[in-house]
Formats: sequence, C-alpha cells, structure tokens
Amino acid sequence: MWTDVVDLRDFYETHLGQVARRMIRRRLREIWPDVRGERLLGLGYAIPYMRPYIDQSERALAAMPAQQGVLQWPLDGPGKVALVEETRLPFPDLAFDRVLIVHGLEYSEALRPMLREVWRVLSESGRLLVVVPNRRGLWARFERTPFGHGRPYSASQVSRLLRDTMFTPLRSEPALYVPPSRWRFLRRGAAAWERIGARWMPPIAGVVVVEAKKEIYAANTIEARQRRRVTVPVPDSGTAPRSQRSANRRADVP
Repeated sequence: MWTDVVDLRDFYETHLGQVARRMIRRRLREIWPDVRGERLLGLGYAIPYMRPYIDQSERALAAMPAQQGVLQWPLDGPGKVALVEETRLPFPDLAFDRVLIVHGLEYSEALRPMLREVWRVLSESGRLLVVVPNRRGLWARFERTPFGHGRPYSASQVSRLLRDTMFTPLRSEPALYVPPSRWRFLRRGAAAWERIGARWMPPIAGVVVVEAKKEIYAANTIEARQRRRVTVPVPDSGTAPRSQRSANRRADVP
C-alpha cells in the first residue's frame, strides 16, 4: 500500500526528515556526482533528493504514482511533476538517461511491470538508482517514518529483482546510520553516525542504495541448418505398376 504524498511531505519537513534527506542525498551525490546534459526522471517520491540535479541536468521530471497522490514541485518555478500509473508511464521509449526511484519499490503492488516500464523509458546506456529501506536496519522497524512502511529489502534482494527485470546491478551502498530518534543530540551527530556506521556497522544502515544499468539482450543469431536435398522419383504412367495403371484408367472412365 502506497503512503500518501501528504504524509511523505510532512515527514520531510520534520527535523528527523531533514536529517534523513541530507544523509541519503549525500550518498546519492557520491554515486551520481555529475548529470550535466542528461535527462533525469524521479519516480515515487524522489523530489527531496532531486533539487541538486534541476539546474545541472538537461531536463528533470518527477513522476508520482496515482495511488500515492501528487504535489506541486518545485514551488519556485514551472511545474516539473506528473501524476502517473506505475505500470504505464506517459513517456516515449528511451526518454531518460537516468531514473531515480525513492519511496517506490517498497510500496509498489506491481513491481515487475513497473520496472519494465522504467526499462522502456531508459536510454540504451541509461542508469537506474534505487533507494529502499534496509531489511536489517533500524529505520524499517519504526512506523513513524516512511521507511517503516511497505516491504524492506536487503541488497541481494534488490539486485536479484533488478536482474530479473533486465538490469545489471553495478554497486550497492548503505546510508542513513543515525537512529530514527527525535532526540536532538542524536540528530546533531548524524555526520559522525554516518562515518562510524559506514566503517563498523554497514549491515544496519537505514537504507540500501543500488545502482544498475539497463541491459540490452541481443538476440542470438542461429544459423539455419543446411538441408540435404533428396530427390524422390515420381513414377509416370509408363513405369507405374500394372495395378496403378489400371486404377488410373478406371478413374478416367466417366
């Protein structure tokens, strides 16, 4: 079940949501530091992480599933958001160079059809970046954050799902080690939590970030087997057996 877009917006306006956005955005920027001249699509509720890419990319659009709802974005310029069906994206083939999915994979009720649509709209050299709640992390255990809803994943589960939908996983990175607590002193030490967690506690990160590329399967060329011509003689009336000639003559009589 999809989380309502208003609830997602309200979470990211809290102090805890701002910390989560900052820590995850830092990881995304490490993986995709430069998208100049490229076309970017954010699917799900990716807008908290797309702001740095607006001016850098050739085009940046956000697609919000109808089950989730839609909000205006950005607030200080022309709208760059569309309400879509997750299994039928209203974009032509090969329309984007990069797709970022946040708060999407864990909520979708049609995972493979959605990812097949993502595959369709990606260019031949396109890259996909997925952010999902970590199955072993603390954030997946608390329902007061969006990461505590839907289905959490391990890195291997995401990689297997992507391979099944014609993507090749390239790298998997953990992020968001600060505990999902309202205590201010914990939030203030978010940067330290990230350094310590990345070094000593990778399995308990709050989210898993997986990058993949679009896989193009070329049809194998199968050479046709050479066929040996066999000549089968057909007997004529002069060489046909006597019984056959008699049958032919009887068939000719009106």
